[in-house]
Amino acid sequence: MPILIAIIAAATAFYFLVIRARNAANIATDMMDMANDVRLAARRFGFKRQTNLHPVESIEDPNLAITAIALSFLELNDLPTQDQRNAMIVQAQSTLDICKTDAEEMMVLGRWLMNECHGADGAISRISRKLYKLDGAKGFDPLMTLVKSVLPEDGLNDKQRDALDDIKRAFKIR
Repeated sequence: MPILIAIIAAATAFYFLVIRARNAANIATDMMDMANDVRLAARRFGFKRQTNLHPVESIEDPNLAITAIALSFLELNDLPTQDQRNAMIVQAQSTLDICKTDAEEMMVLGRWLMNECHGADGAISRISRKLYKLDGAKGFDPLMTLVKSVLPEDGLNDKQRDALDDIKRAFKIR
């Protein structure tokens, strides 16, 4: 009887280790797929990383900058839920007059740009200045429309108020 229990315990331990290894392999594959999504989105929008130049400075599409700022603004409150992301995709489609795949890819690339700026705070100020260089004051209205669509129902927190001030400063609005 003790031998039977030992065999069952060994089989259970082996099964547990095999499942853990399979899950680790799945996670590694998912991580590689995410990196590939960013790479493909960047290629689709003609984004080219240049040596000794911050990735934000390589942005050439104002819609990408607007989406990245709105996504960063959304992340200042807390990590966005899937419903919030879906709502932002729909709003980006209507505000920026782009298709769903473009909106999704801009969200992926915008999130990567935000991470390259070391967080949402830095991303908002840096990308806002770049948007102003790209599009001038014309970029402010679609940006504010998209930002208003992602505002939390419980009101703005302090970080979001500071972010709005950064946006105003970037667009030279008093």
